Amino acid sequence: MAGSIRICLIADNFLEDFAQCVASIRAHTQTPISIFASGKENQSVEAMFPDESVTWQKNKLGWGHSVNHFLNTVTEKYVVIMDPSTNFTGDAITPVLEKLDEGYQGVGWRGGLMNIEDEWRSVDDRGEGEVDVLFSYFFAMDREFALKAGGANPSATYYRNADIEMSLALRAAGGKLWQMELPLIQGRHHGYHDVDPDYREKNSKKNYGRILEKYRGRTDILSARR
Repeated sequence: MAGSIRICLIADNFLEDFAQCVASIRAHTQTPISIFASGKENQSVEAMFPDESVTWQKNKLGWGHSVNHFLNTVTEKYVVIMDPSTNFTGDAITPVLEKLDEGYQGVGWRGGLMNIEDEWRSVDDRGEGEVDVLFSYFFAMDREFALKAGGANPSATYYRNADIEMSLALRAAGGKLWQMELPLIQGRHHGYHDVDPDYREKNSKKNYGRILEKYRGRTDILSARR
């Protein structure tokens, strides 16, 4: 069963914390890891992780293209898209695999339900259970199902809200998502805190604009309210 899943990480320039993330994974599981690095500042990633599968390219790619790289190049049934700010404190893979094998197309650590009263502009965390949205702190998914649902939107150069868009694409394709507590902790989220605020807000707004345009009002794709 363990051979059916792979952890996928996007190098984010903060390589000391990135190495800590990889070390935390290796302390608790031998699940294979794929690392995708792009841009000159991440060229050293290949040398840092000789025992892992690393791909580096000179041209910088955004979040959507990077996620689609994993979906199209790995061969495992399931992939975990995981932010390097997330660290393992125990075996997070075994319970996730069990849930995926029950028939869920996505399983994650943090997520929630779209707030209909707020005109779909926010997500409410209701804890463990079936959800509309999973966040990419740790987002395991059925790889082939995700591809059939369209994968990540290539227009999403920045991650924020892009994981919501991808979650709703899975739901629209008939997928079920499950949020659960896992032995994970989050350190400093460089992708949010250490990005130019104007860039962050501009691209977050673009991503959410697509969500509202494509999905707002589609209550048929949402999980049961709770």
